[in-house]
Amino acid sequence: MAETFDVDLLIVGGGINGAGIARDAVGRGLSVALVEKDDLAAHTSSASTKLIHGGLRYLEYGEVRLVREALIERERLWEMAPHIIWPLRFVLPQTNSPRPAWMVRLGLFMYDHLGGRKLLPATETIALGRDARGNGLKTKGRAFVYSDCWVEDSRLVVLNARDAADRGARIMTHTRLVDAERANGGWRATIEDAAGPRTLTARALVNAAGPWVADVLGRVPHARDDRGVRLVKGSHIVLPRLYDGDHAFMLQNPDRRIVFAIPYEGKFTLIGTTDEPWEGAPAKAQIADHEVDYLLETVARYFDRAPGRDEIAWSYAGIRPLYDDKAANASAVTRDYVLDLDRGPAGANENAPMLSIFGGKITTYRKLAEHAMQELAPFFPTAGSAWTAGAALPGGDMPGVDFEGFLADLARRYPALPAALLRRLARAYGTRTPALLGDARTLDDLGEDFGAGLHAREVDWLVAQEWASCAEDILYRRSKLGLHVPAGAAEAIDRYLA
Repeated sequence: MAETFDVDLLIVGGGINGAGIARDAVGRGLSVALVEKDDLAAHTSSASTKLIHGGLRYLEYGEVRLVREALIERERLWEMAPHIIWPLRFVLPQTNSPRPAWMVRLGLFMYDHLGGRKLLPATETIALGRDARGNGLKTKGRAFVYSDCWVEDSRLVVLNARDAADRGARIMTHTRLVDAERANGGWRATIEDAAGPRTLTARALVNAAGPWVADVLGRVPHARDDRGVRLVKGSHIVLPRLYDGDHAFMLQNPDRRIVFAIPYEGKFTLIGTTDEPWEGAPAKAQIADHEVDYLLETVARYFDRAPGRDEIAWSYAGIRPLYDDKAANASAVTRDYVLDLDRGPAGANENAPMLSIFGGKITTYRKLAEHAMQELAPFFPTAGSAWTAGAALPGGDMPGVDFEGFLADLARRYPALPAALLRRLARAYGTRTPALLGDARTLDDLGEDFGAGLHAREVDWLVAQEWASCAEDILYRRSKLGLHVPAGAAEAIDRYLA
C-alpha cells in the first residue's frame, strides 16, 4: 500500500519565496503546509528598499536575464496588487556620476525596451536647475528620469500567504523545523510551536529559509552541500522629508555604489541601501555606525540640507541570502536565484525531493515560484499548470489598476470616516477593506483607538486574517504605523491582544 502523507509539500520559510511557492503550489491542486519560525516576513522580506524594479545597476554586472525577467514581472505584479504596488519615477542626477552619460543612457535604453514595458512611462532627460523635481538638490545639470514601482514588501508576503491559505494551505507561524529525514519515499519532519513538537509527513520538502537555508540543510541527514550562500547585510535609515514631490532619487556615489532616496509614509524619506558582508550565523540585523555615516554622507553630497544622526526617525537592516558566485565585492554578488534539487539517495527514498532556494529578489518571487514548481513537476504528475500570472492577490482585483477609482467608491460607501483613514486602509487591504469595516459607519464603531487611525477592529482583523500576534507585527510589518502612533501605543496593543 502506498504511503499516506499529511501534505504533498512542506515549505520551510515564511518570506516572499516561501509564501509565493505555497500560493503557486496549492493553486495547482497540491496540499501544502508552510512553517515559519518567527512572523511572516520577519527578516529579509521586510527589510528591502521596497521596490518592484528591474535593477538598473545589475546591467552593469551583465545580469541581462535577471533584469529582463524582473522588468516583465514589474508591470505584471502592479496589475496583480495595485493597492500595495504603484508606479514611482526615479530622478538619476548625472552630476557626481562615476559613469559617463552615454553609459547611463544606454543602460536606460535597454531598461525601457528589455521587458516589454506597456504601462509605465519611458525615460526622459531633464535639467535639474529648471525642473521642479530638482528642488532640494544641491547638484544641478542634467538628470535622467525613469520608471519603476514601489511595493509594501511585508504586505506582499502576507497577501501571498493569505491567498495560499484561502486555497487550502496550512500557514504555521512561530513554528520551527526541528529536523527532517527521508522515510518511506517521502519526508518525516519534526516541527515545534508553543504547544510542543509534533510530526508532519510530506512527499517533498522546499527549503526557502532565506539566510537560514544552510541551517535547514544541516538538519537533514545526507543533504547535498555543494551550493553556497553569501550573506550580505543591507541597511536603511528614515529621515524627515528631504524634498517635495512624489518622485524618488537614484544617487551614484564615488565608489560606484547606489543609494536611493524615496518618499516614505508621507512625512519621511527612506535612504538606502548599504551592502556589507555578513560573517557568521544569520541573526536579527541592526545598522552599524559606519553604515549610518555612509548614508548620511550620501545625503549631504546631493541635498541642500544635511541632516544629523539625531534626526533619524527609524532604521532597519536585513540579511540577504545571495547565491555565492565568488564575487569579491558584496555589491557585485548576483541577485539572481539558483534552485537546487536534491532527489535523495538511490533506492527507496530516491523520489523524496528537497528543493533549496538560493538568492532571489522580491520582484522575481512569482517567477521563482513557477520555476520551483517546474523543478518539482516530475514528482507531482497530476498537478495543474502555471496559473499565477495575472491572478490578483487578495484585495487587488481592481479593474484597470484604478486605485483612485476604488478609493472614491469607498468614500461614498463610508462618508463619515476620515479620508486619510480610508486611503490608508484601501492601500493596505484593497477591495477587502469593506470586509474589514463591515457595518462600521463612524470612528466609534471601530473600537479602541490606539492612535494614527489604528483601531481595535483593524487589530482584530490582522490577528484573525493575517497571523499578527503582537504589536511589532502590526506596527512594523502589517503597517508602518510605528512611525506615527504616540508613545505607549505598542504597549497598549500588546495589552489588548493579551
